[in-house]
Amino acid sequence: MIRMICILPLCVTVISAADEGLRPALEKSYNSWRDAVVRKDPAAWQRTTAPHRRMEVKNRILSEKRAFPAAVFDLPAPPPSLAGLKFLEAKQNGATAKASYFGKIDFGVGGTPSDNLLVLSFTGGGGGWLYDRADFVNLAALPEVRKELASGDLGYLNETPEARPSGVVPPTPIEVGPAKHIAKVYVFCPGREVRVQINKISQHRFANAKEAEVVIGGARDGLNEVQYSIRKLEGGTGKEAMTIRVYLMSEVRGVQPIKVFEYQLAEGAVPKPFGTETFTVDAATVAKLAGRN
Repeated sequence: MIRMICILPLCVTVISAADEGLRPALEKSYNSWRDAVVRKDPAAWQRTTAPHRRMEVKNRILSEKRAFPAAVFDLPAPPPSLAGLKFLEAKQNGATAKASYFGKIDFGVGGTPSDNLLVLSFTGGGGGWLYDRADFVNLAALPEVRKELASGDLGYLNETPEARPSGVVPPTPIEVGPAKHIAKVYVFCPGREVRVQINKISQHRFANAKEAEVVIGGARDGLNEVQYSIRKLEGGTGKEAMTIRVYLMSEVRGVQPIKVFEYQLAEGAVPKPFGTETFTVDAATVAKLAGRN
């Protein structure tokens, strides 16, 4: 998690461990959601998950051509329990809230967990809170922050926007159908922020990253559009090498991903601040995906 300083709304309410109301409501919401996931109960998962998150999860699953809702519960590890974790604080800003915990967060994958940070996000308010997402912060590279949190010093949380509710409930995305072709966007952008939008549906943000994300809606036959914007981050030189690529993913075992789009800069080259380009999925590409070429 990148530490940043920002000016926050004055309406943020901080609830200590001794206060009643917000903390138990948020924990009840999370525990109900977690129980639904552990029991693999689609109806309960629908009831306990924020609407925008439900649609994001459904769209991602359909974009990977997996079965919904069964794939909701196809997780590498169960959601962690809050039992044994130290409650740090709960915060509400309008119809958004966050609860932060510190301790040995156990994902049930073996080994001995170390002390780290877990931030849970919720939306709702008067009508009840719904679970949104969890952010796990590995503090191995932040030993001083680990010491601060262990002692009850919450300065790191106060300086980290990701640990504070924004007050803005994300809009619910439009629903996409099953993808025609599974696609992923890959970005390597040290020292830069890169935003990518594909077919005016799938939006992605990468900051000082080397990672790939699933293209929501996938790629379609024929012409596909790639829009991107690039800006230098604080600490970057503006001369770093950079890559944006789109790959099509085959459903046939042994067939490698097919690169259908690339915008690449050598070190020292000057990027365009933004651009719109296209790639085409033609019959020859479809044949390669099917392993016929």
